[in-house]
Amino acid sequence: MTKLPTTKRRKLPRIPILVVEDNADQWLIIRSALAQCFPEVEPLWMNNNLQVLQYLENCLSTEKQLPRLVLTDLYLPRREDGFSLLESIKGHSVFRQLPVVILSNSEDSKDIEKSYALSIASYIVKPVTYHQWLNCFYTFRRYWLEAVRLPSHSN
Repeated sequence: MTKLPTTKRRKLPRIPILVVEDNADQWLIIRSALAQCFPEVEPLWMNNNLQVLQYLENCLSTEKQLPRLVLTDLYLPRREDGFSLLESIKGHSVFRQLPVVILSNSEDSKDIEKSYALSIASYIVKPVTYHQWLNCFYTFRRYWLEAVRLPSHSN
């Protein structure tokens, strides 16, 4: 009896997204929810501004693909740190095109207004329960992967 060839499922490249979160416990929740809701993304975790900016610069110098999206906390750990990161990204000639989404515990209208003034794409208040995280990311996935067109980044 001859063996029939099996068809291999071709593994598609995963979409890199940058997650900037200084709290390791929050990162674990975010990573788990992303894995469940966004199986096509490859979340890259960074926990401080210097790490993020070095990574992005390295992408340019090595012609590595830039992340398609940046999810960042605002308080890294201070509010000023988050705004400094936004200013650095949005002030750069290449990085300014990256869609940046704030994922913060803050509901302060001043934080929200200043974030949008720095050209973020969206501001999401962090959910409280894991079920709420899943609902948030399922909705977010439908929006970012099905409703909008993101710019292609060719370094």
